[in-house]
Amino acid sequence: MLVNVASFDVEEHYRIEAAVGLTVSAELKAEYAARMESTTRRLLDQLAVAKVAATFYIVGEIARSHPQLIRDIHAAGHEIGSHSWDHRRVHRFNPDSFREDLRTSKDALEQAAGAPIFGFRAPTFSVMKETAWAIDVLAETGFEYDSSIFPVRHDRYGIPDAPRGPFIALGKEREILELPPLTYRISRLNLPVAGGGYFRLFPLFVMKAGLRQAARGAAPQVGMLYFHPWEFDPDQPRLSLSRLARWRTYVGVRRTTGRLGRLLAGFPFHRAIDVVREIRASGVILPRYRL
Repeated sequence: MLVNVASFDVEEHYRIEAAVGLTVSAELKAEYAARMESTTRRLLDQLAVAKVAATFYIVGEIARSHPQLIRDIHAAGHEIGSHSWDHRRVHRFNPDSFREDLRTSKDALEQAAGAPIFGFRAPTFSVMKETAWAIDVLAETGFEYDSSIFPVRHDRYGIPDAPRGPFIALGKEREILELPPLTYRISRLNLPVAGGGYFRLFPLFVMKAGLRQAARGAAPQVGMLYFHPWEFDPDQPRLSLSRLARWRTYVGVRRTTGRLGRLLAGFPFHRAIDVVREIRASGVILPRYRL
């Protein structure tokens, strides 16, 4: 069983959830867009050196503004998935508007890449109990899998009692294969160790311990990691965030490139779609979980 996935959620820095409601000038937005592209290209170089194929969940608007970047990611052998059209949480939609957002994003990414899009990740892991209807919409829109349900307790996201490994997420009428981000099980607690602030704040051995625990599991496990290009750009202009949000956002950004290099050298990684196809080919019976 392929067990590890390195994934990147690609959006310009001003789109992050902590910045919702901030006024960002057109000039600063343009700078963040340029830095997003240059940092993503540096990550492509780092992945090429490590000979790792990754999955990039990309905001659909970037397919319109930076189509060559999408083509280059695909040409390098990486998977491209959808990260919504403009990085709004699922809570801001109803089923009809979410369906339109998915279709618009999927179409733009497919046109830019010249290849089909199979996977989705919601901004801020916002497929939750309150947005359980999203499962039906994702399935009917043609996605093969989702990676939006984080089995942890958090103030912004999470379903703590969801399965930690791959499972079938059940909506009202449809279902979809779910690849949850990596957690480390301690007693009855799921510790989030998959990426983002956890990658920047915790010692690297915590994430490594999570990957090793997933590899030892009797049931199928996937070490799904996630990163953002802006986390690898320590010299970018800082957003005017609250004290807590500023700490959450910028802690550890100067050590991320080296940490990623050590992870890529120490563990095998595969594209999410390849893991999905291997799971299906294996015939393994996955847990079924109704949101």
